[in-house]
Amino acid sequence: MEIDTLATRLTQGDRRALSRAITLVESTRSDHRAAAVKLLERVTDPDRQALRIGLSGTPGVGKSTFIEAFGLMLTGQGMRVAVLAVDPSSARSGGSILGDKTRMDRLSRDPAAFIRPSPSQTELGGVARRTREAIALCEAAGFDAVIVETVGVGQSETMVAQMTDLFVLLLAPGGGDELQGVKRGIMEIADLIVINKADGALKAQAQSTRADYAGALRLLRKRPGDPEGFPKALAVSASEGTGLDTAWDEMQALARFRRESGHWDRTRAAQNRHWFEEAVRLGLMRHLATDPQSREAMDRLGRDVADGHLPPGAAAEKMLNLLLSRD
Repeated sequence: MEIDTLATRLTQGDRRALSRAITLVESTRSDHRAAAVKLLERVTDPDRQALRIGLSGTPGVGKSTFIEAFGLMLTGQGMRVAVLAVDPSSARSGGSILGDKTRMDRLSRDPAAFIRPSPSQTELGGVARRTREAIALCEAAGFDAVIVETVGVGQSETMVAQMTDLFVLLLAPGGGDELQGVKRGIMEIADLIVINKADGALKAQAQSTRADYAGALRLLRKRPGDPEGFPKALAVSASEGTGLDTAWDEMQALARFRRESGHWDRTRAAQNRHWFEEAVRLGLMRHLATDPQSREAMDRLGRDVADGHLPPGAAAEKMLNLLLSRD
């Protein structure tokens, strides 16, 4: 399909065109990368902005159940919802392991929803290599909300926070002990901490856990650009659907405040700058790996470093000088 045709169908909201477009930007082929750049230039529209929601949590906390229930609630309100679920990659094939469409069966059949599982392909932090571009394509296709689900808990929080408007950390009742070592860093990034499974025998424990996190959040310094009371801790039950409307109200209130205060535009501008610089860094690394002359110089200097003939810093300076001295 020609890029202009694909772009037209994409901006008309064609889900098949969106799938093809994301496949294109995920490709590592040089001709596909060139086509993807052209497509992104063609469909970028600053007036088409979805609410980008990052969501993470430990395995087994119920992320898929939460996203399905939350997504169905939003589509029931007339919204179009895209889910970019970054799956762990198979070490053997590089493909997705978890299969998010099977974990969100009802949402995947909703005509107002779009689910795209993407293998993380061993990317640092569990965020797929082209997730940022996939978000842009979903916005171009007219989706109102884009949810980015990341793998596990770790450096993915920082990664996803740099490409979304809101970051939600999903926890289980009484599940804070495993996060002790990184709790402060995670809470400094999170806009909402949502305690899931607040139902049945776990309901009281969920409320207790929510109170614990709410107290911890109050000890943190208020972040610039946030209204009074944020970040917040909430308790929900994705399986029963309780508390989801409150979580959505809080997300909307925070997004509205950031828009009206100008924080939204400043953050998006900073994110765009960050991903431009990241793309340049990745391009340089790709050049070093694929250009024969650069590869030979890297191997030669690498051997000198490994043999102790050159310190790493000096070897790096030599490599940079070689690159910068080329016409």
